[in-house]
Amino acid sequence: MTRDKLLKKAVMNLKKLPDHKLQEITDYMDFILKSVSDQELVQGMQVLASTSKAYDFLKEDEDLYTVNDLKETYK
Repeated sequence: MTRDKLLKKAVMNLKKLPDHKLQEITDYMDFILKSVSDQELVQGMQVLASTSKAYDFLKEDEDLYTVNDLKETYK
């Protein structure tokens, strides 16, 4: 089913609902939209953090510790 047909069907069904059920559906749609918005925000922050040059100076520093500094190694 295409997006337009789904939207028309949803609107027709919403018109049939009593007011208290319509409020429940509206609250649920707000919840879904917020979770989508939050997910997009997190993905955007991940992209910014991964492409940021803020920590590039750390690549130039020598490693302070190596595997040889470990007292015990675990497998």
